[in-house]
Amino acid sequence: MQKYSILIFTDLDGTLLHRDTFKFDEIKDYIKDLLSKGIYIIPNSSKTDNEILEFNKELGIELPFISENGSAINGLNLINKNFPNNIILSREKNELLEIFHSKIPNSLKEKCEFIFEMNKKNQLNIFGVNEDKLKNIRNRKYTSPFLFKGNKIERNKLTIRLKSISLSLQEGGRVINLCDNVDKVKSMKKVIKIFKKIETNIKVIAVGDNYNDIEMLKSADLPCLVFNDQFKLDEIDIKNLIISNKPSPEGWADVIKKALVKINHND
Repeated sequence: MQKYSILIFTDLDGTLLHRDTFKFDEIKDYIKDLLSKGIYIIPNSSKTDNEILEFNKELGIELPFISENGSAINGLNLINKNFPNNIILSREKNELLEIFHSKIPNSLKEKCEFIFEMNKKNQLNIFGVNEDKLKNIRNRKYTSPFLFKGNKIERNKLTIRLKSISLSLQEGGRVINLCDNVDKVKSMKKVIKIFKKIETNIKVIAVGDNYNDIEMLKSADLPCLVFNDQFKLDEIDIKNLIISNKPSPEGWADVIKKALVKINHND
């Protein structure tokens, strides 16, 4: 039987964590079992460093992770002591906002309602968290969440304009994030390139639930989609997609089990 190193890159909210409660108690033991077998699990999320560190704390294990939609890679030295602890792929948030406000026309800017310019009550409602968790969400270094109040045509114009000035928008489950020219798949490929310095015989599993996970899934050996009733399958084309009809967190364990079976059958 051929032996692979298995890397699981996973979104968190709505994928591994329950969409509303952000809990994962039902699958915590399964995650720990995977890790004990030498499988690498790397959260790849729009969450901040502090939010993912809090997830690690709840899990009780330090995991390497990618934060703020591919903006930073953290903790690869946990895989190998010679790997870097921190890789920054993005400019800082304030620089991006300065470019945004100077280069984007007012007709599009006025359609963007930045979350952290709202009052705290609205922020809590949008993110669906308590005040303690909001502190971690607010501690963003590289991205700025906003709501877009325009139509689809205007949104496409904004996307094109941002691309022309080397910025991007990444859609999450609750908000859109203004980002540098980064995304989840670029950071994932960066990690894989570094990992291949110690092991070339690998299988990559990617797990997501939303539109900003699509490119990450397309770039994996085994793409996995956790149930999301807002996600329209007929709008995407991902070969060999593994799908769970269960929501998170059980849906996460469901697709991982199916992916591992496929790897074993392919040996």
